[in-house]
Amino acid sequence: MDLMPILSTLRRHKTAAALIVLEIALSCAIVSNALHLISQRMDSLQQQSGLVEAELLALDVAGITRSEDADATSVRDLQALRALPGVRGAALVNQVPYGNNSSYSGVSTQPGEAVAKEEAATYIVGETALEVMGLRLLEGRDFLPQEYQLQSKVEHDPEMAVPAAIINRALAQKLFPGQSALGKAIYIFGDKPQTVVGVVERLQPPHPKSGTALKEQAAFLIPVRPSFASGSYLLRVDPARRSELLKQAVGTIEQVDGRRIINRKQTLSEMREAYFAPDKAMVGLLAGVCVALLVVTAFGIVGLASFWVQQRSRMIGTRRALGATRGQILRYFQTENLLLSLLGIALGMLGAYALSLLLMQSYEMPRLPWSYLPIGAALLILLGQLAVLAPARRAAALPPVAALRM
Repeated sequence: MDLMPILSTLRRHKTAAALIVLEIALSCAIVSNALHLISQRMDSLQQQSGLVEAELLALDVAGITRSEDADATSVRDLQALRALPGVRGAALVNQVPYGNNSSYSGVSTQPGEAVAKEEAATYIVGETALEVMGLRLLEGRDFLPQEYQLQSKVEHDPEMAVPAAIINRALAQKLFPGQSALGKAIYIFGDKPQTVVGVVERLQPPHPKSGTALKEQAAFLIPVRPSFASGSYLLRVDPARRSELLKQAVGTIEQVDGRRIINRKQTLSEMREAYFAPDKAMVGLLAGVCVALLVVTAFGIVGLASFWVQQRSRMIGTRRALGATRGQILRYFQTENLLLSLLGIALGMLGAYALSLLLMQSYEMPRLPWSYLPIGAALLILLGQLAVLAPARRAAALPPVAALRM
């Protein structure tokens, strides 16, 4: 098709054409970045903690007491909780995925403060924690009874060494790429090494980073018995009885020592739902913005195309009288829209990149991948062609005689 008549017509309607181009450019810039942000949030929502979330209850207990009393009370708590019918296991841990606490440590393969360290989530766990959490060992073993230390004693005795550690696959790959981490020495606390006795497939930090793949998030466990004063009780139960057993667990702890306060009593599934609620809301908001922009853009194209059909009725009639077919008239308007869309998309791509840089500088967002630009471009081209189709079909349906009389 000859483009000169189309370009000549657009030059005579510069303002209307410029408005459509700017509208398409704005939609391209915003929609491309919004799709990227939605993709990041969806990745976060699909992350797995590595724990058997559907079977776990979490209780945070607080109370003013001496560390020795807290240690003894924690032992009685665990004995009573494990005796509850339907409870498959109970353990004390310093932090829980999606919980309030967050503990991280630097891990290296060499001693000293000057060496490079990998930041990793630190899980301080008591006996049976690995089984209760449902973590899957890729290699190695669980902690042995003699490897456990009391957290209260470790905190007051810097010379007391923690002998072993279990790390997740992500940390193993970072510290020992291409090798087995089993039996290797790592340094977490000072110059005394810990031996890697096991590697678990997945273990998520308590606050997973948005947009970061699970394989990139390092974590480890060490055999140090926390107390209720510095940790959370995890109970593994029958998923069908979670609500019932949660109430029983609360009553049991109150019976052991009713002077304490239970700050949290939730299933891990509820904690996950609450933790990712902002991400879900953000996905809904961004999706709504995308839909609204695309609808406004589509209505703009339909309105302009309808206006131009009315304004060009005589021209359309003349072309029909000279032998132009309905298909040629239809292609005329579709080509005109395609030219406007391509110009708007070219400007929109530059705007999308500039907006991505602004988000990176202001909110530490990752750079917009170039793959999202063709997606946004294809979406807007398709939208433009669909939006102009109805007005173009009306123009193509005008008979030569009726058009020339207008």
